[in-house]
Amino acid sequence: MAPYEALYGRRCRSPVCWDVEGLRQLEGPELVQETMEKIQIVKKCLKAAQDRQKSYVDKHRREMEYEVGDKVFLKVSPWKGILRFGKQGKLSPRYIGPYGIIERIGPLAYRLALPAELSQIHDVFHVSMLRRYRSDPSHVIREPGVEISEELTYMEEPAEILDRSVRKLRNKEIPMVKVRWTHHSPRDATSEVEEHMREKYPYLFQ
Repeated sequence: MAPYEALYGRRCRSPVCWDVEGLRQLEGPELVQETMEKIQIVKKCLKAAQDRQKSYVDKHRREMEYEVGDKVFLKVSPWKGILRFGKQGKLSPRYIGPYGIIERIGPLAYRLALPAELSQIHDVFHVSMLRRYRSDPSHVIREPGVEISEELTYMEEPAEILDRSVRKLRNKEIPMVKVRWTHHSPRDATSEVEEHMREKYPYLFQ
């Protein structure tokens, strides 16, 4: 049942339904016939566009296969994100893990080694819910422990300069530095004015 029919108790009298609703005599057989022919043309064009798009996607689509011992991320739905991880909306995690694969169940399902806190979840997942994890030692940044103050805050210090650039304005040029801060990865680096950084953190330029 369409929403229109549920709301008004009758089918929507659009050109798509003229022939079904028996409006051929009311609207005129010639108008209905012409409209139905146009509808069929539109449907054929939509079907052709869908088939063409599907062929484009199928050329680059490949079924993912994993081996026992591989590590994968597990896709988390918005509902699970709210219920189990205490965050919602854009802050809810998209993937959790990585977890090891301990068994292959048929061609499209895998059993994961889940931690104890996820014991209430069934441990077999469809391949579409998994994403391959590739370990990279460069992703790990070892930093000293974070010292939290009584106000539940901590002081951030610049760790290193990753790059230099010049911001060109209309009448002057401002030297800039790309700074990685402690307890953050290089992708979280920020662009700062070099003069200000030299004043506050002279040791960074030694």
